Amino acid sequence: MTSPGDPLDVDPLAIDPLAIDLLHRAEAAVRLSATDPRLALAEARAVLGLAGRPEPAGAYGEAASVALRATALAARELGDLELAGERLEEAIAAGRGFPRRVAQARMSLVTVRAQLGDPEGGLRLADLAERDLAGADLARLGVQRSVALILLGRHEEAVGHCDRAIGLLGDDARFRAGGLLNRGLAHAYRERYGEAEADLAECARLAKSAGLDHVAMLAEGNLPFVAARRGDIAAAFARYRAAEATLFGFPERLAVMRTDFAEALLGARLPGEARTLLEQAVPELVAAGAQAAVPGARLLLAQAALLAGDAPLAAATARTALTELDAQGRTAWLPLAREVVLRARLAETLASPDAPEHEAADAESLVTDLVACADELAACGWLGDSAALRLTAAAAAVRLGAISEARAQLDHAATATRPLVRWHAVAMRHRLDGDLDQALTAAARGIEAVHAPAGDAGPLDDQAGPVGDDAGPLDDADGPRDHDDTGPRDHDAARDAELRVHAARPAEDLAALGLEIALDRARRTGDARTVLEWAERWRAVVRGAPAPPPLLHAGPAAGSGLLVELVRRGDDLFAVTAGSGGCALRFLGSYQAAVEATVRIRYGLRRRALLDTVPRPERDTPRDAEHDTLSDPERDIVPNPGRSTLRDAPGDADALPVVVDEGLAGELCALDHVLLSGPGTLTLAGSPPGGPVTIVPTGALCTLPWPLLPSLRGRPVSVAADAAAWLAPRRGPAGVPLVLSLAGPGLDHADAEADMVAAAHTRARRIGGTRAEVLRAIEQADVLHIAAHGMFSPRGPMLSQITLDDGPLMAYDLLAARRIPRLVVLSACDAGMAHAPVDGAALGLAGAFLDSAARNGDAACVVAGVVPVRDDEARTLMTLFHTLLAEGRSPAEALAQAAEKTAVPGFVCFGAGDEPLASG
Repeated sequence: MTSPGDPLDVDPLAIDPLAIDLLHRAEAAVRLSATDPRLALAEARAVLGLAGRPEPAGAYGEAASVALRATALAARELGDLELAGERLEEAIAAGRGFPRRVAQARMSLVTVRAQLGDPEGGLRLADLAERDLAGADLARLGVQRSVALILLGRHEEAVGHCDRAIGLLGDDARFRAGGLLNRGLAHAYRERYGEAEADLAECARLAKSAGLDHVAMLAEGNLPFVAARRGDIAAAFARYRAAEATLFGFPERLAVMRTDFAEALLGARLPGEARTLLEQAVPELVAAGAQAAVPGARLLLAQAALLAGDAPLAAATARTALTELDAQGRTAWLPLAREVVLRARLAETLASPDAPEHEAADAESLVTDLVACADELAACGWLGDSAALRLTAAAAAVRLGAISEARAQLDHAATATRPLVRWHAVAMRHRLDGDLDQALTAAARGIEAVHAPAGDAGPLDDQAGPVGDDAGPLDDADGPRDHDDTGPRDHDAARDAELRVHAARPAEDLAALGLEIALDRARRTGDARTVLEWAERWRAVVRGAPAPPPLLHAGPAAGSGLLVELVRRGDDLFAVTAGSGGCALRFLGSYQAAVEATVRIRYGLRRRALLDTVPRPERDTPRDAEHDTLSDPERDIVPNPGRSTLRDAPGDADALPVVVDEGLAGELCALDHVLLSGPGTLTLAGSPPGGPVTIVPTGALCTLPWPLLPSLRGRPVSVAADAAAWLAPRRGPAGVPLVLSLAGPGLDHADAEADMVAAAHTRARRIGGTRAEVLRAIEQADVLHIAAHGMFSPRGPMLSQITLDDGPLMAYDLLAARRIPRLVVLSACDAGMAHAPVDGAALGLAGAFLDSAARNGDAACVVAGVVPVRDDEARTLMTLFHTLLAEGRSPAEALAQAAEKTAVPGFVCFGAGDEPLASG
C-alpha cells in the first residue's frame, strides 16, 4: 500500500496530469478499501475505466495496477477470496514496467494465496516481492508473511516478523493493527495468553480510532478463542455472543470465528456446542471460497462427531478433510485426518465386540494402521498426538492378544516428553505384567504430574485467523510444533487452561485406565473402596480439579446416609455402595440396557405430560419452550410434540399419576431391581429404611428421574456429579436464609407461584424477571426460585436456557457467577436435564449452577424438572415444598415428601440436597 508521500516509480514530469490524477485516486481507493470497501470498489472501477482497462497503455499501467489491487482488497474485505486472487494477478500483469507496483500486488497476494490453501506459495511470493520493496513496504510485507507462517505452524517466526513490522510502521494504523492481530494469534498458539489478549485489545483500540471497524471486529472476534484456551468458558461465550453481533453481515469471517471458537470448545470437552458452531461454519466457508479454512473446519467437525459418539459421521467428514488437505499439498496435516478416520474405525470395532471371525483380520490390520499413523504423526512433528495414538494402538493390541506389539508401542510411548504419557505407558506395562498395585501407583503418579507446579501438558493444535493487508482471519493455521515449549507464560492462566483444557483428554484417559485397573483388582480382592477412590479421581480430572483427598479411608461423615456411585467399563455397569455398613461393589449388567430403559421411562413421562392433551386454551401448558427438548436417544423414538394444552392432574395422591399403565410401572420396577433393589445393594451398605440416598450416576443415566424408582419412593434423594458433598462435613443451617423468587413470561401460574414462595419464608421477596436482576440475585440469595419456561439443548447443553422477560438466561452465563445460592429451584421443564460426555461433567442448567459453586469452593443444591411439568402442578408441588423447607427440612427431604403427597412427578434434587437451610 502507498501513502500520499510515497515516491512514484517514474518521473512525474514524464506523466501527463490525467495519469497522475488517476494514480492518486487509485492509491486513495487502496486506503479506502479498509474502511469502506464498497466505495473503494466503485472508485477503483472508475479509475480502471479511465485508464483504458483491460489494456492500459504506457503511464496509465501504473494507475491500473494500483486500482486493480484496490479492487482485490475490497473484494477480500467483502469475503470473495477467489475474485481477490484474480484481480491481484491482473494487477501484477498490468504493472509490468513498474517493479514496485508489481511487488506491492505480490505482497497483497501473499495472504490471499495462503488463505486459498497455498501458504508455501504465499511465502514464495513474499520472497519475490522483497527484492523490489524498501522501507515501510518491507515492514508491511512482514505482516503479510506472518499470515502464511502461522498457517504453517511457524509461530516463533511469525512473532519475529510482526515485532519488526510493528516497530517500523509508525502511524500506518492499518498494518500496525494487522501486525498486532497476527502477533496476538501467534502468542495464543504458544499459550502466552496474557500477551495474546493484550495484542488483540490494542489492535481493537487502534483499529477503532482509525475507523478500521473490520479489523476491530476481527480482533474482538478472536477474544473468545483465547478465553476458551485459557479455560474461561464463561468469558468465551460472552465474548463470542458480542463478536457474533459485530460480525453479522460478514458470513465468511463469522464462519472463521466460529471455527476458532469451536476448536477451543472441543478442548474444553464441549463437543455438542462445538459441533453446532461447525455445522454453521463449514458451508459458509465453502460458499466464501476460503479453501485453506475448509479442511481444518471439517477436521474439527469430525473430531466433535467422534467425541459425541457418531463414528460414521466422524469417519466420513475426516476422509473429506483428508482429500482436501492432500489437494492443497498440506502433507503435515494428513496424518491428523488419518488419525480421526482410524479412531472412528476403532470406535465402530469396539461397538461390535462379537464380530465374525473374518473381521478379526480387519482388527489386526487396524492395529497396524494405527501404528503406521503414529509413525507419520511423529515424522510430521505431532509428537504428543503420536504418543497418544501409540497408547491407543497398544490397548487395541492387548484386546487382540498381540502382547508383543502392545509392548513395543508402550516402549515408544514411555520415551514421550510428557510425564502424563510416560506414566500412562508404565501403568499399562505393569498391568500387562499382572502387577495391578504398581499399575495403579503409576497411574496416580501420571495424574499428579498434571497438577505439579511444572507440569508439561503441551499445547493443543488450535486454529484462529491471522490477518494480512486485507485484515482477514485465517483458519487451520496450526502446524507441527515443539511440544516442549518452555517459554514464559502467564502462569496462573496457563495452569487453568492446562488443567481444564489442554491436559483434559489424556488425563481423563489415564484416570479411566486407573478405574479399569481398580475394577480388575476388586474382582480379585473385593476391594470396593479403591474402585470408589478411582471413580472419584476420574470425575475430579474431568473437572480439572486435583485428585480428592483420601476421605474414603476415614469413613463417611455421620448421618450422610447411603451413597450409590455407578461406574462402567465398556458396557458393564457396576455400583459401588458406601454407608454405615461398609463399602461394596456389585455388577449390575448392561449399561446400554439401563440407558434404553431410561429412555422408555422418560418417554412415558413425556407422553403423560405432552401427548395426553385436550386442545382447550383454558388448560395449562407445560413449562418448556417451543424447542426440541428431547435428548438424542429419545429423538429417535418420538418426535417432540411441542407445547400443548394439557388436562389437569388426577386427584389420587396415593399413586403417582405417571404410573397409569402397567408398561411404565413395569419399566420402573425392572430398572429399580437392576440398579438398586437387587440382592446386596442397599441392604448390604446398611441403609436405614427411609434414610437419605445420594446417587452418583454415569453417562445417560443422569437423565433418569431417580425419585420415581420404587426403592427410592418417598426417600430424600440427591443426584450428584460426584461424591464430594456426601463425603464433606455437614454444614447445617446458617441462620435465616434470604429467599428470592421470580416469574418468567408466558405462564398462567408462575406469578402466583413466585408470590407463594415469598410468603412462605420469613426473609423473602419477589424480584423482577430480567437477566440483570436474576444475575444479581444469583450472587445475593441463599435460596433462588425461578418459575419460568425452560429449554434443554441436547447437542449443546451449555446453550440450554431459561426464558426471562428480556431474553434467555443461558447455561454458560452461570459460569461467571462469583457466588451461587445454596439452593436454586428451577421450576421449569427439562431444566434438570443434562448431557454427560464424560462422568463428572453433567452439562446443562443445573450442572452449570453446581459446577460454578464447586469452582468457588462451595456446595450447592438445585431442584429442577427432568420432564415437562404442567404449570398448575408445578405451583401445587412447590407450595408444599417451600412450606416443608421453611420448617427445616432438607431440600431432598422436602421434595420427597411434597412429591409423595401431591403426586406430581418429574423433579429431582441435584447436588448437596441432604442439608437443611433453615432451622425451622
